[in-house]
Amino acid sequence: MLLLWIILATITGGLIAVAIAHWLAYRVFAQYLHHMVSLSVGVLLSVALLHLLPEAFEQAGVGAHTLFGLMLASLIGFFVLEKIALLRHSHHHEHDGHHHHKGHDRHEAGRGGVLILIGSSLHNLCDGVLVAAAFLTDPLLGVLTAASIIVHEVPHKLGDFVVLINAGLQRQRAFGLILFTSLCTAIGGGVGYFVLQEAQNLVPYVLVVAASSFLYISVADLMPQMHERVTLSDAVPQLLLVGVGVAIIYGVTSLMHHGHEHGHAHDHDHAAAVLEAGPHRH
Repeated sequence: MLLLWIILATITGGLIAVAIAHWLAYRVFAQYLHHMVSLSVGVLLSVALLHLLPEAFEQAGVGAHTLFGLMLASLIGFFVLEKIALLRHSHHHEHDGHHHHKGHDRHEAGRGGVLILIGSSLHNLCDGVLVAAAFLTDPLLGVLTAASIIVHEVPHKLGDFVVLINAGLQRQRAFGLILFTSLCTAIGGGVGYFVLQEAQNLVPYVLVVAASSFLYISVADLMPQMHERVTLSDAVPQLLLVGVGVAIIYGVTSLMHHGHEHGHAHDHDHAAAVLEAGPHRH
């Protein structure tokens, strides 16, 4: 049953992210994207700091120094990966500056389209493993992680659309390819479920990597975009939307955790009553 929930969450998340990105790309991209960035920061920071990391540190037999070391390594690793991507992009940009032949540009753009599809597929496979790890820890955490991935994937999908259209693909073709890469999340979820069930001790480490990715995306990618808008009329809505993102995650999870704990307490009381009643029957 848990595997079904993981697959359902990953497939649904991928479909929603692609649908929103497609809608924004062709309908209201310029008008509303910056608002989504601010909301995303609040959501991602909340899920990472209020849920993923606490769950990881609560796991028995895991040292804090080890987990913080992994977090440090993960953040540096994400920085290195992004730096490589930026250097590669800069290299191609400078190279294209010396070659203006139309066929050459189309060839380079096509290569960019292939690379973005490979990169997105691998990224989504990893996202699926993170969702599986979260579900194996707590179904609520799994839902939150899947929702957070939807939020941070929308800007990525928008970027994918731009690269693929620039590579010469038709709109529907680009949509279909991005949809396919998104479904790789479900494959990652299935793989993660079977692998992590056999190695439960790996779950806290996967949760820390997931939290690190959310923190890095928020601080290194999204917040700099927010700082590009420097007027007070931009700053106030940004702060409010970050607060809304935090409040939504905190409020929803508080309610769900309360119900979860109430259910556990009810089960515990029922079990205690059965144990007390047992000896009197003999």
